[in-house]
Amino acid sequence: MSDDTYEIFLQAPPGLEPLLAEEAREKGFAAPAPVPGGVTTRGGWEEVWRANLELRGAGRVLVRLGGFMAFHLAQLDKRARKFPWGDVLRPGETVRVDVLCRRSKIYHAGAAKQRIETALEAFGAVIAQGGDETDEADATAIAIKVRIEDNEVSFSLDSSGDPLHRRGTKQFVGKAPMRETLAALFLRACGYAGREPVYDPMCGSGTFVIEAAAIAAQARPGARRDFAFERLASFDPARWRKMRDAGAVALPEGLRFAGSDRDAGAVAGATANAARAGLEGLTAFRHAAVSDAAPPEGPKGLVMINPPYGGRIGNKKLLYGLHAALGETLRRNFEGWRVGLVTSEPGLARATGLPLKPWGPPVPHGGLKVTLFTAPPLD
Repeated sequence: MSDDTYEIFLQAPPGLEPLLAEEAREKGFAAPAPVPGGVTTRGGWEEVWRANLELRGAGRVLVRLGGFMAFHLAQLDKRARKFPWGDVLRPGETVRVDVLCRRSKIYHAGAAKQRIETALEAFGAVIAQGGDETDEADATAIAIKVRIEDNEVSFSLDSSGDPLHRRGTKQFVGKAPMRETLAALFLRACGYAGREPVYDPMCGSGTFVIEAAAIAAQARPGARRDFAFERLASFDPARWRKMRDAGAVALPEGLRFAGSDRDAGAVAGATANAARAGLEGLTAFRHAAVSDAAPPEGPKGLVMINPPYGGRIGNKKLLYGLHAALGETLRRNFEGWRVGLVTSEPGLARATGLPLKPWGPPVPHGGLKVTLFTAPPLD
């Protein structure tokens, strides 16, 4: 396996890049630096594998392969054919090419894409049909990202394949679910580090509860799924198995992670999701209305909620009463607990009557902009 080092780009939702940089620093990645849309670091292929395996907040892990200057299509064609694709790709592998052109003499992305695809075919790669990363036919293709800016052509490779919020354990998905990667970053924003209980009174498919339990157990998010990097020329199956299988899940003493929901189907689905993640011993879900939410036994911790909001589920005018009831229940039953609440509607956060304040900027989620609101320990 090559010992070359590359620039590694860890994707993050806009506004949450510093949180991902903090996580990468804690995990020992080299000088992680927040940049718009993600975090940059450097490392060899084993660090690429480890980023996919261990980072809870990264959406994808891209590898900057290199590039060259090109001022016209003929030059792009010639230099793309000479690019050392064999250092990374195996002949016969299916690839998808995505091109972005900005401020360059080569301004037609479609023409540039065609030249690069021809160069890859000359190397021996198979070009995916459709060319759109949302196409089902393209789902297994390795994505090559091409950026042509100021006449500089740069190639990146998506080492993840499926986005990293797909941990390989969630089969039940409730209405308007929170992505696991975003849930992990919001938990971090609330100061959660795996040493206190977490409760979600509107748990849906259990994302916040399961993610919190996994953090406490030091379970690695990528240990139960496959990655695109496993099909690259640089891949060493024996070294990967050793990395993936190292370390056992540690169940922390005295901590429990719980959720409730008025939908019995959601409770059953969340329970099954936790079992597939190997966390059934740390989590508990029950069927209950918001007004009946109660904390688990043990120390006080964090209430983490992704409640319905108008643009996402139902009519928001009908949700003010629900949020008021939520606030009343939390004040009555969760004294001393901190609160994190995600919503696209600041008015709904205010309707709880809790001392919630926005943490950071709105974040894109499911076609909306959502904001994390936090409250100190309730009194």
